[in-house]
Amino acid sequence: MKRRNFLATAGAGIAAGAIASPAIAQSNPEIRWRLTSGFPKSLDTIYGGADFLAKFVSEATEGKFQIQPFSAGEIVGTFQAADAVSSGTVEMAHTAAYYYVGKDPTFAAAAAVPFTLNARQLNAWQYHGGGIDLVNEFMAKHNLYALPGGNTGTQMGGWFRKEIKTVEDLKGLKMRIAGIAGQVMAKLGVIPQQVAGGDIYPSLERGTIDAAEWIGPYDDEKLGFQKVAPYYYYPGFWEGGLTLHFMFNKAKWESLPKHYQAIVQAGCMAANQDMLAKYDAKNPAALRSLVGAGAQLRPFSQEILDAAYKATNEVYAEISAQNADFKKMIDSLRAFRNEEYLWFQVAEYAFDSYMIRARTRG
Repeated sequence: MKRRNFLATAGAGIAAGAIASPAIAQSNPEIRWRLTSGFPKSLDTIYGGADFLAKFVSEATEGKFQIQPFSAGEIVGTFQAADAVSSGTVEMAHTAAYYYVGKDPTFAAAAAVPFTLNARQLNAWQYHGGGIDLVNEFMAKHNLYALPGGNTGTQMGGWFRKEIKTVEDLKGLKMRIAGIAGQVMAKLGVIPQQVAGGDIYPSLERGTIDAAEWIGPYDDEKLGFQKVAPYYYYPGFWEGGLTLHFMFNKAKWESLPKHYQAIVQAGCMAANQDMLAKYDAKNPAALRSLVGAGAQLRPFSQEILDAAYKATNEVYAEISAQNADFKKMIDSLRAFRNEEYLWFQVAEYAFDSYMIRARTRG
């Protein structure tokens, strides 16, 4: 390149840079959002998803985009988070969509419903099976936009004040259980109760409820359930993997610069993976500790699982007959589940089964 042409080209580049710098600065506006969580700060893993995203977004935008998390009850309660976002009281929430099953059962299908997908399969459905688009087709009707923001993995079946061996033992039991699972358990004779996480222990202690499901060993130990309900059942067939969501006010989301949206999307995906990894890392020691402290670990009987599976299909048919949004989402989940287990039974199940047997042999 001739010297004159080089200098001309370099000069043009410098001039372009001088123009671009303020333009770039203007495209990174200072934004301050409030996030209401559906969980107390004491539950560091599930509440921690909000802190994770806030830190990620702040660092990725050099502090230009700040999200301030608030725990459940600081702005609104656990069961009001979605409404607060929809109305614009706050810009976003981090919560479990099935808390709003009373508003529409399709919310529950977006989070966790009985006998569908485990955590890995849910992520596959959401990111590569059309799940995120399907969820947001529904969420838009409530002025919301939602992205996966955490997963608990398969949950435990909960804490019971007495031993449960048969379906008959479930009848008349007052149980804290959320979402569609409550309708399923009601078919088995359970009286479902909607109780926020922070109120479960005193409700069990007073005998207001006879049983409660929450998440799994790490969180359950923090809440001390083993002190008031010693029988700890598994698996939580109603939550093969609970997807938590970051819910955004739809208009606020759409007003974000595209590169801010991309940063938030990346942060949500990272938070989603981080939460599952934390639970997988922390649950083993917590389970060992709970059993050491007297928790009586019990599997649900085949009779109970079979009865619950039958009741689940009945509930899905009943809701689907009246709710097209729910039918569309549950049909997608079930079709994806059937394909996933065609694969999982070949390699995953065979490998895990062998490794579990090998571990017990030492």
